[in-house]
Amino acid sequence: MNEHKKIHLKDYRSFEFIVDHVDLIFDIRDDHTRVTSKLKIRKDRTWADETTPLLLNKGNFDIISVVAGDMVLLPGEYQSDDETFTLVATPDVFELEITNILKPDENTALEGLYRSGSILCTQCEAQGFRNITPYPDRPDVMAPFSCTIVADKTRYPVLLSNGNPVKSGDLDNNRHFAVWKDPFKKPCYLFALVAGDLAVLEDRFTTASGRHVTLKIYSEKENIALCSHAMTSLKQAMAWDETRFGREYDLDLYQIVAINDFNAGAMENKGLNIFNAKYVLADPQTATDDDFMGIQGVIAHEYFHNWTGNRITLKNWFQLSLKEGLTVFRDQEFSSDMNSRPVKRISDVKNLMAAQFPEDGGPMTHPVRPDAYIKMDNFYTMTVYEKGAEVIRMIYQLLGQDLFRKGMDLYFEKFDGMAVTLEDFVDVMAKVSGRSLDQFFLWYTQSGTPEISMTRHYDENTGTLSVTFTQATSPDRNQSEKKPFHIPVRISLITRAGETVKPDVLYELTKETHTFKFENVSADIYPSVFREFTAPVRLTTDFSDQDLAFLMARDTDPFNQWRAAQTLFINEIKNLVAAIQTGSPMTVSARLVQAFSLALKDKEKDRAFLSKALALPLETEIKDHFEIIDVEAIHQARIFLKQTLAEKLASELKTVYDICRSANPAEISGAAMADRSLKNRCLSYLGCLPGKDIQDLVQKQFECPGNMTDEFAAFKILSHMNPDIRDKACHIFYDKWQARTLVIDKWFSVQALSSLNDTLDQVKKLTAHKAFSMANPNKVRALIFAFAINNPMHFHKADGQGYEFVGQRILALDKINHQTAARLCACFNLWKRYDENRQTMMKKQLETMAKEKGLSRNLYEIVSRALE
Repeated sequence: MNEHKKIHLKDYRSFEFIVDHVDLIFDIRDDHTRVTSKLKIRKDRTWADETTPLLLNKGNFDIISVVAGDMVLLPGEYQSDDETFTLVATPDVFELEITNILKPDENTALEGLYRSGSILCTQCEAQGFRNITPYPDRPDVMAPFSCTIVADKTRYPVLLSNGNPVKSGDLDNNRHFAVWKDPFKKPCYLFALVAGDLAVLEDRFTTASGRHVTLKIYSEKENIALCSHAMTSLKQAMAWDETRFGREYDLDLYQIVAINDFNAGAMENKGLNIFNAKYVLADPQTATDDDFMGIQGVIAHEYFHNWTGNRITLKNWFQLSLKEGLTVFRDQEFSSDMNSRPVKRISDVKNLMAAQFPEDGGPMTHPVRPDAYIKMDNFYTMTVYEKGAEVIRMIYQLLGQDLFRKGMDLYFEKFDGMAVTLEDFVDVMAKVSGRSLDQFFLWYTQSGTPEISMTRHYDENTGTLSVTFTQATSPDRNQSEKKPFHIPVRISLITRAGETVKPDVLYELTKETHTFKFENVSADIYPSVFREFTAPVRLTTDFSDQDLAFLMARDTDPFNQWRAAQTLFINEIKNLVAAIQTGSPMTVSARLVQAFSLALKDKEKDRAFLSKALALPLETEIKDHFEIIDVEAIHQARIFLKQTLAEKLASELKTVYDICRSANPAEISGAAMADRSLKNRCLSYLGCLPGKDIQDLVQKQFECPGNMTDEFAAFKILSHMNPDIRDKACHIFYDKWQARTLVIDKWFSVQALSSLNDTLDQVKKLTAHKAFSMANPNKVRALIFAFAINNPMHFHKADGQGYEFVGQRILALDKINHQTAARLCACFNLWKRYDENRQTMMKKQLETMAKEKGLSRNLYEIVSRALE
């Protein structure tokens, strides 16, 4: 395996030149695009002298001409290869014009300029702009851009770029042009271009200061009716950002384009967001409630980037969490204000625990601000995004809402139009609060998830409850010794009657061990700790299952009620796994059944919350609670627990199911979504029971659903019953929705996640289906990712066939789209935590990849770290 060079934070240097203006011309033809870039450049005398060469990043394309000043340069007068363009000598101030040829139809990596169906579009973050034209492809080089697009008027009637349109017109031979200018300086990763035959949904937003902003959402013509929810979400986000953070939009036009081929969720290009269609298109018939919520959150996230990412950007890519962690926090707060705050918090933490905590414990563990990378694409991770958001939330907790807002105002005022660092952000928060955040900054530089143990001691003589917290973080590849984190913990005291006797108080852990004393309290007091999940830590307590059942029912913090329920489930599954491994009889405790029953019948609780609280942890979550992962035992234990609860509480489940059916199937209000969520939770339990009456119940919902949420929920249950039922449901679903590509993604994922014995064979067959394409990331995620990441029973089959299938697909993907291949390879990251037989087979796949000739840098980085 050839080694690739690492980029280190410690080696960061400012760029030696200043780009004062960028003028781009795209001449789009049938089989190629001719790109001309005109740069106004001057040396930055702080870093450059007479001998400093101009070094630009460059992709694998042909340069047609180079003009420096008024001189046409011959090939020997500049140096160019597949990675760099160099002028050895330059004057202090000069203009540089470079013309090159691109083949967007051949660009399957989806970086730079590429084709998605009939649409030409760009993706430049993190380092895709170098695949368009030679340029200093780094976030700290900021310049105003203008862009001229010339194309065939019939094939590409819509021509879009950043900023505001300033000129357009017709040309000879049925061609036309459009000129765009962005008045704000930006790094090149925010450049965007779209050309295609698109329909548009148009609206208007009036800012707090009275300015009118035109809003446009573009999609393929057949999908434009599915854009209204996205438009509503955009207007909600714009109003919220004005109220919560005082941020108005700064251009006269805001545009979104939905495309089918995209490596991620969306991209915040200044004034022209390009979105994966999955996060734009929705109506109740084709999108689930989760889809609607996802669209609202992602639309807001990309809009919020206008200030946290665009107006203020990054000094270097190591600071990525400065824009992503901060903006995730902002979109989480927005979604919480628009919907149920407790349910949103539970969803976010569940996601963090399921995906980021294992990342912290695997070979890709890294601090929120990484120290080094080979390919920056590999560090668009849960750690940078979701853990980064939790770090921002801790600052918010420590300062309080008013001081945090004051710090944000100072941040915008001080750094607008600049490329900055995490230190800059934390320093303004320290300044407005008047407190040191030096120890707190370890959250950005030290990797790992702190493990917190909580123990209690009650002194009957003095009526004092002592609550002791001990923190420890395991050593890893980044630091052999870990320092104590600065950890906020919100605590309240609750009586057996469920009353709060001590209001929420935020305490701070700064040492390895800290004891907090509560005086003049009774012996039956329960401490409710880390309320609302005030820090991204693993928490173990001395609570018994009886204590947990009480907290599940009576804690006054909904998040801690949910955590108590999930801990009860995990404890029960651990006991069942132990029974399976020792050959003992499996039983489910009466206390758990009773706690579940009481929660199910609680008419006062938010139904969306109940649905979350009563959901069993997934197998992918359960594995994180075992040092050695026993795939079969975890699978068997979870099924046994689910079936037992369903058998003992079938009548109650059916009653709640019937009550919740009253919701209007076409309504997407919070109350209607909550009813559907709890209804389908009950159906998922009932669906694991035998009997024709249950099958008929599920089948009826599948065939007469009223919305995609109910149809998809029933479809998933049918996919686990038996092959005949699954196959029939798959035929019905496909025949009904084959014209809707996003719905067909659901069809692929349901089959990939089936628990039936022939699932791997079905997945293999589906890779040859006419609706599947290895070149489309959504399709790959729906089928192969779903199987490899979320179907552990079949991916980890003891015969190793699941590993072999996925390993082969990763290598095939690496030739098409190295970003997608590298992300899929994460399914092998925890190979050392399985039994010896599985370790051997997974390691073999990694070694096979490592030996592959021409392995991309993206995949090399993942494989090499996994094999360390």
